[in-house]
Amino acid sequence: MLRFTLLWLLVFLFASISSSSARPAPYAMRISCGARQNIRTPPTYTRWYKDFAYTGGIPANATAPSHITPPLKTLRYFPLSEGPENCYIINRVPKGHYSVRIFFGLVEHEIDNEPLFEVSVEGTIIHSLKSGWSKNDEQVFAEALVFLLDGSVSICFHSTGRGDPTIISIEILQIDEKAYYFGPEWGRGVILKTTSRLTCGTSKPKFDEDYSGDHWGGDRFWHPIRTFGKNVDAPRSTESGIKKASTVPNFYPEALYQSAVVSTDSKPDLAYTMDVDPNKNYSIWLHFAEIDATITSAGKRVFDVLINGGTVFENVDVVGMSGDRYTALVLNTTVALSGRTLTITLHPKKGNHAILTAIEVFQVIVAESKTSPEEVRALQALKKSLGLPNRFGWNGDPCVPKEHPWSGADCHFDKSGGKWFIDGLGLGNQGLRGSLPNEISKLHHLQSINLSGNSIHGVIPSSLGTVTSLETLDLSYNFLNGSIPESLGKLTALRRLNLNGNSLSGRVPSALGGRLLNGASFNFTDNHGLCGIPGLPKCGPHLSAGAKVGIAFAVFLSLVLLVICSICWWKRRQNILRAQQIAVLPMQKQGLNHHTIFRCQGILVVAGQLPRMGRACYRDPISFPSLCCVYF
Repeated sequence: MLRFTLLWLLVFLFASISSSSARPAPYAMRISCGARQNIRTPPTYTRWYKDFAYTGGIPANATAPSHITPPLKTLRYFPLSEGPENCYIINRVPKGHYSVRIFFGLVEHEIDNEPLFEVSVEGTIIHSLKSGWSKNDEQVFAEALVFLLDGSVSICFHSTGRGDPTIISIEILQIDEKAYYFGPEWGRGVILKTTSRLTCGTSKPKFDEDYSGDHWGGDRFWHPIRTFGKNVDAPRSTESGIKKASTVPNFYPEALYQSAVVSTDSKPDLAYTMDVDPNKNYSIWLHFAEIDATITSAGKRVFDVLINGGTVFENVDVVGMSGDRYTALVLNTTVALSGRTLTITLHPKKGNHAILTAIEVFQVIVAESKTSPEEVRALQALKKSLGLPNRFGWNGDPCVPKEHPWSGADCHFDKSGGKWFIDGLGLGNQGLRGSLPNEISKLHHLQSINLSGNSIHGVIPSSLGTVTSLETLDLSYNFLNGSIPESLGKLTALRRLNLNGNSLSGRVPSALGGRLLNGASFNFTDNHGLCGIPGLPKCGPHLSAGAKVGIAFAVFLSLVLLVICSICWWKRRQNILRAQQIAVLPMQKQGLNHHTIFRCQGILVVAGQLPRMGRACYRDPISFPSLCCVYF
């Protein structure tokens, strides 16, 4: 019995250790764009979240362009009237390595209206839709592998003037930290954009989910290609198990290796050609497993692998390199391509035939450096305070992608800090309203501000005096009031200041007046309350703002005291009158006339001259809590 108990304790301990060390499930966020409630879709009953509060845009019914598109019934589209840039901002995303995928769609009943636009992730463009995308399974979505490190992800859609961006779904799937490591260039500053992913020798498109793949591999889509061309190869397949398939860090599904293509006697070379963007680097992953029953041992099939005619792998022996038949082998190389085509060729050296299971091609993209977060927050505060119209966009990152900066914001890259910053604001004559927020001073690198010809009201923030790099400040023809802050006189780099056409008042700071002698160009005209420099009226006795506040407070306090005294006098008068009424009533009942002398709470009232005959006392609990005595 003791031995049996110890055995069970050991089993329980081992199970506890195993469960505690088991890897948690990867983070997964799937969004059904335009959906008003969470839904699940067959055949795997994947959960999709509604897209409430992530973005703007307009929800609509969707037409899925491809059978591989998730079976969702809605989408979200972004008309140009809402701005050229629109973004999904998704927060509370754990730090890690992610596969981000976006499916595109068509608005219902508008299937001939195929929009063309660009997609960026974290400020880096990963995809540009090309004409005809809706008729190509591999082009109905964009996918990239990216590191997310700040707890959020921004996925933006940039209009190109050729239709409104239309999005059916977004997937953010955590994958292994070392997934698709391809060499020293791999890292957190690099994005791998999926160009093509093929499974050979089969005609059935599949996702990792369909293959029952490990979730740490993501949910990759494998486009089927049964043959590279007529009579140039033959398909092979097996139901035998495949060893060394679903292993870290890429977790390829075992079923991926159960089909392949093999070259033929008439065409010994096995070649595949695809279109690519020129002058880019590409990471190429080739998959093999010896599933051909005619190959029984190492050395029976040996071939070279060439990329655009250049040999990248020599003497590939799948059995010898993988260790056995029915065993997965993955080869990876990175190449720089100058042309628009990528050709992968397998050239047999022994056995006359080559074999290939699957191909993955990724474009290597250097991730864009982002704008300083402090300056992004400052611009967002400015957008809110000035009520910037939707047509400006101002979503995502102000400076990246470099092809789509925010309208009216000039950017400069700081190589030493590795960040973008804002050095100019050009928003003149844009119909802006509201007031200038103090946060504008957080744009520490500003050299030029032009907000002229708008309807901005309120005061000029004194914090502007801390933007020491400011050279040009044009706030002319607005509705600004108050005085010119003394702090503007500290802007030694300021060479042009236009404050004309406002309602400013008070003395122009003397430091600004002195600057005019050094060639600066300042304009203070059309402000009827300004004074103190040549060209403006002379200033009379001038009270400081603090003195004005003090005087106003004293006047207010005097008025309050006057009102209080008047109320007290009125109440006292009312009490006296009420006491007289109280005294007269009982005397009238006793036949007394009004010629009476009476005293109430020490107040002597002479109403006439009568001999004193007696005294009557009464209590009025409202006016006089003590006795009121009347003499008669």
